[in-house]
Amino acid sequence: MLSKELEKALNEQINAELWSAYLYLSMGMNFETAGLPGVANWFKVQFKEEQAHAEIFMNYINQRGGRVILAPIAEVPTEWATVLDAFRATLEHERKVTAMINNLYAMAEAEHDYASRDRINWFVAEQVEEEETAKSYIDKFQLIGNDGMGIYMLDQELGARTYNTPSPLASAGE
Repeated sequence: MLSKELEKALNEQINAELWSAYLYLSMGMNFETAGLPGVANWFKVQFKEEQAHAEIFMNYINQRGGRVILAPIAEVPTEWATVLDAFRATLEHERKVTAMINNLYAMAEAEHDYASRDRINWFVAEQVEEEETAKSYIDKFQLIGNDGMGIYMLDQELGARTYNTPSPLASAGE
């Protein structure tokens, strides 16, 4: 059974994951409108991943006898001047999420809630990947600058991204 404090913190994380999903959907729509369908695709896949992260937390709270409380999602930005700006915002945001995940892990550790610590540990590794990916695209877009052909090629690369069900959902038979 979850402590009330950890249950509250996990519910706050659900809200943060759903806010993240909404942010990435907004980014996707911004770049779809800008004529960059590959960039839009990358952010729309990210939108789905963040929804899945929220679902993993919801499933976990329910498995542990807690209660999921869905709170309103705050407004997100709707415009980014460049793809580089969007990926910089992505990295900054993912660093904040990493701090939140680390706090959840520390809370579970302090409570000797090893089941929760184990579930949260999956997110610790996921955040390393999230930050690394955002940083790699920042590096690539910085390298190409305003070169139209380079932007076109990266748009093609980003368009090839597909959604993969995260292992905690796949293993749950979802």
